[in-house]
Amino acid sequence: MNNKIIIANWKMNPLTFKEAGGLFGAILNSKLSRSAKSRPAGQIPNSLELIICPPFIYLEPLAKLLKAISHKLKAKLGSQDCFWEDHGAYTGEISSLMLKNLGVEYVIVGHSERRNYLGETDEMVARKVEAVIENGLTPVLCVGETLEQKKKGLAEKIIKEQLENCFRNSKFHNHIVIAYEPVWAIGTGDDCPPEKALEMIKFIKDILKSEFGVQDSRLLYGGSVDSRDIADYLKYPEIEGALVGGASLKTEEFEKIINEILKSIKTESAPK
Repeated sequence: MNNKIIIANWKMNPLTFKEAGGLFGAILNSKLSRSAKSRPAGQIPNSLELIICPPFIYLEPLAKLLKAISHKLKAKLGSQDCFWEDHGAYTGEISSLMLKNLGVEYVIVGHSERRNYLGETDEMVARKVEAVIENGLTPVLCVGETLEQKKKGLAEKIIKEQLENCFRNSKFHNHIVIAYEPVWAIGTGDDCPPEKALEMIKFIKDILKSEFGVQDSRLLYGGSVDSRDIADYLKYPEIEGALVGGASLKTEEFEKIINEILKSIKTESAPK
């Protein structure tokens, strides 16, 4: 059984480093993932990978903080995006090599908000994925359909195209995490049923295996989740974690999500 992965995508939040540091510290000092009295507060078990993705401007100070407390909090740092070149005249951009030098280990690529608001194309996403992997980091590729595409019955076609466009010229398929992100279920109140999420994740796994020879892909659910429904998704072994947005900014709620994930791990590993 693979470890579960939970990625906290803070998006463009919070407004100040004081708030960011406070949120980070709250994760450390809370009862996060304490499944037994003997486990110190904030300590993450080996069965769970916790990845925190703050805005760019908080990466360096949080990296220093994480390094200082790494003996207490087993967590990793991720970025919400990057550019596909390592350096050069690309005003406003941040490269994956720069991120690596900060201690970042994961990079979210192709998030629906970047595709929607910033016009990010599959070609751009593919270049970013390749750059991330070439620099020794792990990309978290987001794929998924919009509400309009869903209504037209195009979900599988769109996701297949996204995967093909991203992987057509890549040789690094096994070094990637994929988040299925039903765009219509993000911040809309229209939840994606767990059974539907499982169906789509199985479809993605089949495409990766049949077309690209990927045998060991890591698939996460990237729709809106909270502590009330996270267990409904993670009860399926094929769903190996979650990409969490707004709920990751609320310490108590995020703690509940972590503990629900730990319960699902315990259930999976229990003797049949």
